[in-house]
Amino acid sequence: MAWRTEEYRTASGETPVRTFIAGLPPDDKAEAIALIKLAETLGNNLREPHSKALGEGLFELRRNQVRLFYMFEPGQIIRLLGGMVKKQDRIPSDVLAQMRGYQKDVRERLKRTKREKKRR
Repeated sequence: MAWRTEEYRTASGETPVRTFIAGLPPDDKAEAIALIKLAETLGNNLREPHSKALGEGLFELRRNQVRLFYMFEPGQIIRLLGGMVKKQDRIPSDVLAQMRGYQKDVRERLKRTKREKKRR
């Protein structure tokens, strides 16, 4: 079974990763798309230098300066959370906190969906 990427959508309907990619210059946009295709092909077998675990189930896709944050979900789904252009060695704490917030939201939604399915 192939891996599938899906974009995280906020409660207001925004898709942060789509917004990020749309604002990139053409070369960086091509990098981001290539990373997503690589993730769909290799899934959880993707390793450094193209993927790095950030702890607690959060990962980053990496290529040159482009970083895309993601997590795995049941059913071989890669949930794309957001992105950034990395200009320093460390991920800024506010960006990391935002991605962890998105990750928490996804997990809570998955739990709600699972509970609702059990009730039926």
